[in-house]
Amino acid sequence: MSDNSRRKFLRQLGSTAALLGAAPLGAWAIDPTRPHILQPEKRVSANDKIRIAGIGMGIMGFGDVNTALKVPGVELVAVADLYDGHLEKSKAVYGNQLFTTRDYREILERKDIDAVIVATPDHWHDTISIDAMNKGKAVYCEKPMVQQIAEGHQVIAVQQRTKAVLEVGSQRISSVALAEARRRYRAGDIGQLNMVEAKIDRHSALGAWQYSIPTDASPSTIDWNTFLKDTKKIPFDPVRFFRWRNYQAYGTGVPGDLFVHLITGLHFMIDSKGPSTIYSSGNLVQWKDGRDVPDVMVAIFDYPATDTHPAFQMQLRVNFADGGGGGEYTRLIGTEGVMELGWNDFKIKSHKLPKAPGYGGWDTFNTFTEKQQQEFIREYNARYSEADRAAIKAEDSVYKAPAGYDDRLDHFRNLFDAMRGGKPVVEDATFGLRAAGPALAANESYFKKQVIHWDADKMKIK
Repeated sequence: MSDNSRRKFLRQLGSTAALLGAAPLGAWAIDPTRPHILQPEKRVSANDKIRIAGIGMGIMGFGDVNTALKVPGVELVAVADLYDGHLEKSKAVYGNQLFTTRDYREILERKDIDAVIVATPDHWHDTISIDAMNKGKAVYCEKPMVQQIAEGHQVIAVQQRTKAVLEVGSQRISSVALAEARRRYRAGDIGQLNMVEAKIDRHSALGAWQYSIPTDASPSTIDWNTFLKDTKKIPFDPVRFFRWRNYQAYGTGVPGDLFVHLITGLHFMIDSKGPSTIYSSGNLVQWKDGRDVPDVMVAIFDYPATDTHPAFQMQLRVNFADGGGGGEYTRLIGTEGVMELGWNDFKIKSHKLPKAPGYGGWDTFNTFTEKQQQEFIREYNARYSEADRAAIKAEDSVYKAPAGYDDRLDHFRNLFDAMRGGKPVVEDATFGLRAAGPALAANESYFKKQVIHWDADKMKIK
């Protein structure tokens, strides 16, 4: 995405002078951070109506539909789900007029539906997205876009052939905070990037995907055979149905659920196509509940130098057994500063080195004779000016979206703007595979216990 983006990214409120005038100098001595409140783009509501349908009405399905309906002119027509209880809940929330079905293909045949939200288990993402595009529907597909790398190339081919609007649901990419972080990175606020480190640690049953299972779950209320799709045929198991993220057959583990968010944001910020090598390691530590994916994983991604960024290493970690209570951060570490991202906020700590290296402290200078020390100081002062020797004050800047801001809402606005005006989405199928591919390759590395060599241009394992 170029600097000539259709989105007008942010405006910074106030100036340093105004900020200093708003608070006593004593307060700034205690808290030197410079706060900036970021403002989302003001949009003009369109009059033309867009009719949507939800396919997969679990946690993300309801969340996505609720957010999409906040966009003016959007109307929910139908939903599909394999569990009857989700269909009943949908009617209770959105009205008895809602068309409901277990078979998503019935939704795709309806002429009154313009777009579908695909929020199914991962192993269904590619099939439904492709079917929808072939039927002329726009698609909002939850992340990761696909479960297998080869599927991603099929989705890209269909999107290019049909010219359909498809947006992948890593909503962080539409955040005003990430847009400003991209601008600050490109302005050189942290110097040359050399390392990225991120973690998402949790310490709760729900955080480890131990989702609640309804008491009426049975073969009569759930279309089990359709859920299985082309995976191994096994007897009905409500645990696998409602906790599908725990199984390789239906989900993508921590890389597909969590790494992909971090990779998406990074690629957007620095205009990267992806890493060249990937290695991951981990273990199943606490949640030995029948799952066949790890609950602790660390992955290392080596990014080569390109026209848009220097060579650097990225380290990602997920720990579902964090006795410290969990927490998360993403840090971009440069030669002159560090950018630490939250979700819709970030801070930059600048710390530039003075030209003069200094002497004393933990240094060989203290082992010199007094005469040699004096001679060294004379030569040092002659070589470096007073400005060269002056310490450069560290400075912290904090950037935040306004209270109540919702990046997922902006992500849906981007989708519907693309449908209404023909503008490109911020995360199309190609971008989606560039983010999902390295995440899926991290799984490949974990299970094969080997380094994966990734072709970022062709989006394939070498």
